[in-house]
Amino acid sequence: MVADKWETTFKQWLGEHQGLIFKVIRAYAATTEDQDDLFQEILLQLWCSIPGFRGKAAVSTWVYRVALNTALVWKRGQKKRRQRRTPLIDISQVPDISEEHTTSAEDRQIVDRLYVAIRELPKVDASLVLMYLDGLSYSEMADILGISQSNVGVKLNRARKRLAELLKGYVDEP
Repeated sequence: MVADKWETTFKQWLGEHQGLIFKVIRAYAATTEDQDDLFQEILLQLWCSIPGFRGKAAVSTWVYRVALNTALVWKRGQKKRRQRRTPLIDISQVPDISEEHTTSAEDRQIVDRLYVAIRELPKVDASLVLMYLDGLSYSEMADILGISQSNVGVKLNRARKRLAELLKGYVDEP
């Protein structure tokens, strides 16, 4: 019975928060193969985290924290790990919601370039930018990363400046 409840919770979380999971994946993994590997790892960690969820944080905060922490650990061990696992879910079967929001080829190129730039940021800064783009408050960001709100502000400001440098000449303001 517990496994059925976990499966229902897992499917609900995945359905409701797949967009933020894909943003994390795209920010930390460049190739399709790496994105698939990270997706599988996040799914596994999300499944394993269900018993530890006590409802003290919003589900979205919990999912974000699991996805970001998994991505950070995965990124550190990426070079050591090249064995293939049987995927839990084929990532190609899950719709890429980012495509729904970018209608033109030019818009998709800008989004792609933004993700390239985000991957060049330090890991915590990349995480903050993703959360900022998702509209999370400084308080929510601080809870997810385990840092103070003032530290969120400082790091986010530095990340914005670095992103502006990385995108200069590619995306010009009118």
